[in-house]
Amino acid sequence: MDGQMADTTKEEVDGVNEVDDTSEFDVDATKGLKNGGEPMESLVKEKSLGVFKTFRRSLILLGPKTQKDKRSENTDDQSSNSPLQPPHSQNSADETTGTLARKTLSFRQSLRLGPKKYKQEPLEPVTEAMTLSEEQTEVTNTVLELRDTYTLPEIPSMPLSVMEINRMIEKEHLEEAYVNLLSLRLELQREHKALDQEDYPIELVNKEKDLILLYGTLRNKIFAIVHNSSDVNTLNKEQLVYVATIILEEEKRQGEPGAMQGWREAWRDAVLNVVRDTLKKVPLDSSEQNASWLAVHLGLLGKAVVEDLGKVKTELLSSYPPEFNVFETYVSCHHEAVGEHLKRLLEKVTELKDYYALLDFIIHHYPSEKIMGNSSLLPELKEDQRALPLDKDFLNQIKDKYCARLQADMKTSLNRIIDLENEEMWREKRKPVIDEGICSSHIDMDIWTHIKGHVQGARRIDVNLEQKVVCSCLEELETFPKRFESAFVEWSSSLSNSLLWAEYHISYINSFSALKEHMESYKDTCPIQLELVQEEIDRLTTSLIQAVMENFKTDVKPFLRRQMTRKWFSFDEDFSKLISRIKTLSEQSKYMTPKHKQAFVNEAHFFVVKEYVSQLMKNNYSCKNSKNETASTKMKNQWEELKEIFQDMNSSLDWLHPVGNQLSNIIGCKKSDVICNLQPLVDNYPDIGKGHLSAVLYFRGIIRGREKQTILQRLAELKQRTGNTGNREQALFSEIQATVNTDCLAGTPFSCLSFTVPDS
Repeated sequence: MDGQMADTTKEEVDGVNEVDDTSEFDVDATKGLKNGGEPMESLVKEKSLGVFKTFRRSLILLGPKTQKDKRSENTDDQSSNSPLQPPHSQNSADETTGTLARKTLSFRQSLRLGPKKYKQEPLEPVTEAMTLSEEQTEVTNTVLELRDTYTLPEIPSMPLSVMEINRMIEKEHLEEAYVNLLSLRLELQREHKALDQEDYPIELVNKEKDLILLYGTLRNKIFAIVHNSSDVNTLNKEQLVYVATIILEEEKRQGEPGAMQGWREAWRDAVLNVVRDTLKKVPLDSSEQNASWLAVHLGLLGKAVVEDLGKVKTELLSSYPPEFNVFETYVSCHHEAVGEHLKRLLEKVTELKDYYALLDFIIHHYPSEKIMGNSSLLPELKEDQRALPLDKDFLNQIKDKYCARLQADMKTSLNRIIDLENEEMWREKRKPVIDEGICSSHIDMDIWTHIKGHVQGARRIDVNLEQKVVCSCLEELETFPKRFESAFVEWSSSLSNSLLWAEYHISYINSFSALKEHMESYKDTCPIQLELVQEEIDRLTTSLIQAVMENFKTDVKPFLRRQMTRKWFSFDEDFSKLISRIKTLSEQSKYMTPKHKQAFVNEAHFFVVKEYVSQLMKNNYSCKNSKNETASTKMKNQWEELKEIFQDMNSSLDWLHPVGNQLSNIIGCKKSDVICNLQPLVDNYPDIGKGHLSAVLYFRGIIRGREKQTILQRLAELKQRTGNTGNREQALFSEIQATVNTDCLAGTPFSCLSFTVPDS
């Protein structure tokens, strides 16, 4: 049995030496055989490179050997010295050779391979070179076979020296170094048990320190190998197999004395550092070098992530066992490294477009098929791993900075609108544009399209940003109407009496009203901010309307004040000017939007009627000698003209039309018929008071006496019958102050004074 085992061992050693490769080791070994040298030099290099590595070469490149070559190898075995043990004697060399043979046999058995036969059939000649993809497939299959079948070599009973182990680690002979480290650890544990804890010799303490240092060196070397795995040119897939094995072995031995903790975590840290270094190499221009610096950089960053994960999938995945979750770990590290990288980029961002590019990259571009959803990463990369897992606080920080910058840009843009209006319209005194019968400016469209563009862009990011953007825009828009009004009023003060002044006002009334309607679409998004904006727009449009109305009132008041006077009977110029000014206003109101036009025309109509009737209440003139009939006729004619013009202006205050005729009837009729004409007047205008009727009677020529008292008494009865109430929306006389005529008090009975006192 012993003889049979010896033969087998010898055959295994022969198999190790039967390598015909192009490596430095094989060339030197062949050279030694041809020149009659000592081929044991190749065995020394085999020992340096690791037993399993030389054995794998024997599996891939086995070739026929001659009996002469066998004899040469036997001679080499007897004459070679191991660099790991000093060559004291021939027995030492034999012992080394025997150890090597036993390890080789153990590896073959772990790979489920039987002993190598002495005779082999020659390999078929290769007539065509393999393609690159075939070579990659062969290497991958070999690594997969190594990964799936590899077991840790037997731990030697006696470890090598600390220096030798350290040298092995430095030369990346991880396999031999690690089993000797385990042997050294076991030896240290045995020595611990043999001694009392309080009686450790200095040699044992030093040995513990050496062990800790060796483990630290091994870990550093492992992570250097992991780091170098990012470079395909220097990638050694076999070394990664050993790295994974060592980590798994250490995790199994976590409970043993002297075990170093956190191997898997440290391996992940090494992977993370690799990814960080990869991202640092992505080109990054400054904003001065390239206005699109961030968009370009993010595009290159995404490309680097795809390429790096693609390399992990094709080059590294086969070297690690499945329980390592290598691809998931690399994806997680890319997420973390990209997140850190983006935080550093955020510190450099100042422009709105760059904040937007950052948000778009995080939320849409990164998890899309362009990066994490790339087909080259499937199916290993799962759907739930595509999104970048950033803190909500960080995303909100970017959004807040985006909105703050947007608000600042919005203010600049709105101020620029005022400047452009001044430069292009006010200074040049250009007439506003008439579009579809409406006088308007471009302000509302400029503002609306500007805000709409930002909102639509934010909507492409997410709903949350859209809401933030809408609120930011509305907050800035809230202050714009006041700034615009201030600038416009300052410029237009010198044009207050011109038609152009009114046209500008009407155009801005229409434009800001349209802007209010545009903003209504954001009612559900930011209702509070929208309400504040609408209040400011309403305040501005009201101010502009009132400015035009006050300008009209100021113009026509002199013409109205000269009605119902002595001159009025024979002088029509004032009334003609009044009609002309009303017609001008009518032309201007045509260019208003229907909503404002109606209210504007109604206000003008009410003002003219009130002021015209008010002239009767001032007691400026009293008709005598039948002039009342002339006054009544003229009043009816003027009233018809006023009624017609306001009807043409589409005034909705039809209830004002009867008052002129009803008052002129009282003025033109006989004194005895005045009471008969009171009923229609009180029915239509129940707010008429004693003072108002007394003033009308004064103009009629009924200044005092029983007739006046009877008429006023009849008024009181009619008002009492109607309850002294009326439609408040049709209040006319309550808006007019009647003047008390003190001339009639003298000689008037005290009981009649109540009729001359204004209503409370």
